[in-house]
Amino acid sequence: MYFDTHAHYTDESFDPDRDETIKAVFESGVELIMNASSDYKSCLESLELAEKYPCIYAALGWHPHEAKTFSEASEKLIRQFCALPKVRAIGEIGLDYFYDLSERDVQREVFLRQMELARELKMPVVIHDRDAHAECMEIIKMFPEVKGEFHCYSGSAEMAREILDMGWYLGFTGAITFKNARRALEVISMCPNDRILIETDCPYLAPVPHRGKRNDSSNLPYIVETIAKIKGISAEEVAEMTNCNGRRFFGIE
Repeated sequence: MYFDTHAHYTDESFDPDRDETIKAVFESGVELIMNASSDYKSCLESLELAEKYPCIYAALGWHPHEAKTFSEASEKLIRQFCALPKVRAIGEIGLDYFYDLSERDVQREVFLRQMELARELKMPVVIHDRDAHAECMEIIKMFPEVKGEFHCYSGSAEMAREILDMGWYLGFTGAITFKNARRALEVISMCPNDRILIETDCPYLAPVPHRGKRNDSSNLPYIVETIAKIKGISAEEVAEMTNCNGRRFFGIE
């Protein structure tokens, strides 16, 4: 049974058939889904999904693209709803210096504020890091009490070792099936089995052979099979260990 540790079922691309898709996903062998948020609207919608579906949990946070919309009301929302049993992380949060849809100073400030919240609320964090490796590392090191994971990990093996030494986890998406995924495969080969998380980041990053199409959690087996080949173990073992890893990280029994 699979645990999709990072999905976006609140995305508008699922509006025409959200319930049908989620039902089909669970019938395909997916056991748990962590739905990540990016702004005020998606936080509320993630809460609704988590309330509606017993096997969906929520992570609440402001994506760096939406950092410019973060306010005192945003902080209040996170603080209030992180007390709910179906909310298990703050995320996704971090820095994105590829698109720069919010000014970098604003991204950094909002990232810091959310890390402070995570420390105060004793919640794990889900990190978005695109072309901002050095600054992301600098910030998370300021909060040694906070544990987290780098979702859709794209850094080097050296950076991965540093993250793992902190007790953090690494998340891998369908991007590891792409032809240019050499660095990610190197990281997977050196990553301890008990620190690997699998995720779709759906509706984005559909794996080969579905690249370019709308993604969903039923595509997790492609990720699992790729990891199994690298690790020299069965796909069943990878599915089981990543399910256990996700439950441990998010505190789900």
